[in-house]
Amino acid sequence: MLKTGNLFEKNKTLSRPLAEELRPQTLQDVVGQDHLLGQGKPLTRFLQAKALPSLILWGPPGCGKTTLARLLAKEADLIFQEISALNTGVADLKKIFEQAHAYQLTGKRTLLFVDEIHRFNRAQQDAFLPIVEQGLVTLVGATTENPSFELNAALLSRTHVMVLHRLDEKALEILLQKAENKQGRSLPIDGQGRDLLKSMADGDGRTLLNFAESLFLHSGSPLLSVSDMMQVLQRRAPIYDKAQEGHYNLISALHKSIRGSDPDAALYWFCRMVEAGEDCLFIARRLIRAAVEDVGLADPYALNQAIAAKEAFDFLGSPEGNLALAQCVLYLATAPKSNAVYNAYKRASQYAQENGSLTPPPHILNAPTKLMKQLGYGKDYCYDHDTPEAFSGQNYFPESLSRQTFYQPTHRGFEEKLQKRLMHWQTLRNEGTAKK
Repeated sequence: MLKTGNLFEKNKTLSRPLAEELRPQTLQDVVGQDHLLGQGKPLTRFLQAKALPSLILWGPPGCGKTTLARLLAKEADLIFQEISALNTGVADLKKIFEQAHAYQLTGKRTLLFVDEIHRFNRAQQDAFLPIVEQGLVTLVGATTENPSFELNAALLSRTHVMVLHRLDEKALEILLQKAENKQGRSLPIDGQGRDLLKSMADGDGRTLLNFAESLFLHSGSPLLSVSDMMQVLQRRAPIYDKAQEGHYNLISALHKSIRGSDPDAALYWFCRMVEAGEDCLFIARRLIRAAVEDVGLADPYALNQAIAAKEAFDFLGSPEGNLALAQCVLYLATAPKSNAVYNAYKRASQYAQENGSLTPPPHILNAPTKLMKQLGYGKDYCYDHDTPEAFSGQNYFPESLSRQTFYQPTHRGFEEKLQKRLMHWQTLRNEGTAKK
C-alpha cells in the first residue's frame, strides 16, 4: 500500500524558489525603485495620506511590480486580490466585484491587482471604469507595454501611472548579496563572471535570482569559468517584443545614432536588434530611409550603399548577410549629414498643395499637333545644350507663380559643390547672361 503520509511530510519541507524566498516583505526591502519609494516620493506620500489611488505600474519584467502591489495592499490595510488578464473574463470580474462589495459592507476595502492589464481588450477595460469611480476597489494594473498605446484613455484618466525602472547594476548586486546571505556562501564565480551574470539578467531581478539558484547547485572548486557558467545558465534572449514598443524604441535608437554620427552606438543598437531576432529586412528598410532622410546629397553614394546592403542580405541571408548591413550602418553613421533634400521635399509638397492644378508654362510644353503649335505650345523654348553654359535660365514654374527656392544645400560633403553650382546659375540669371 502506498504510504502518502511520508510524501506529504516531505513536500512540506521542500524549499521555495530563491526568488520567492527573497521576495521583499516591506517597502524598505524593495530595491531599484527609489524614485517611487522613500521620504517625499509619490507612493510614500499616498500611503502617508491614507489615500492610495488606483495605479498603473509600468515597467519591464522582473522589476517588482507584483511585489510592490502586495506591499501597498499590506501598508494600506487592503485585502489583496490578484488576477491575470490572460485567463480572466468579464464574468470573472463581476464575481470579484461582488466579493469586493461584500468586503466593503464589513468595512474592508480591496486592492485588485491585474497582471498584464494591457491584455484586456477595450470592452474588458471599460468594465473597470464604474468600479474605480465608485471606489469599490483600488485597481493596480501591471503592464510591460506603454499604457498610452495599450490602455483606454478613460481608464488612464482615472489612474496614476507609475513607471518602474529596470534594475540597475547596484540593485542587482544587492540582490546577489541577499542571495548569498540566504545560502550562507558565495556564488562559485569570480568578479568577471559576476559582472557577466548581472549583464545577462538584463535588469530582471527574478531572472538574476534564478541564475544564482542554478549556480548554487555547483559545489566544490575551482570556481566556474565564464564559459562553464554560460553552459550552466544557457543564454537569455534580450527583452524585446518585435510587435510592441521595444521594436520601435530600438529602431529609433539606431536611426538617431546614425543621424548623430555615432558609429559605435549605431552598431550597438543594430546588434541588439539582430541578437533579439529582428527581421533584418525591416532594419534594411530603415537604413535606406536614413540614407535619403539624413545623409541625402551630402553623400550621394549613401543610398547606393543602403540598397546594396539590402541586396547583399537578400543574396547571402543571415548570419553572413548581417555584415553587409553592419557595413551600411557604419557608412551612414560616418557620412556627412544633410536633411536638405528632406526639407526641400516637404516645402515643395506643401507649395504644390496650396497652389492647385496649375499648368506648366507653354514654352516647355511639347507640341506634337498643329493645333497645339497654334496655341503656343513650345514657342520660344530654348534647348539648354545649345547655350554656352548648357544653361538657359528659362522659367519652369507656372506663369502665375513666382520662382521658389525649395532646395537649400548645406556646406557639408557633396552638397558644398552643389551649392556652388546653384549659386553660379543664380548669378547667370541675375546678370541676364543666360538666354531667357
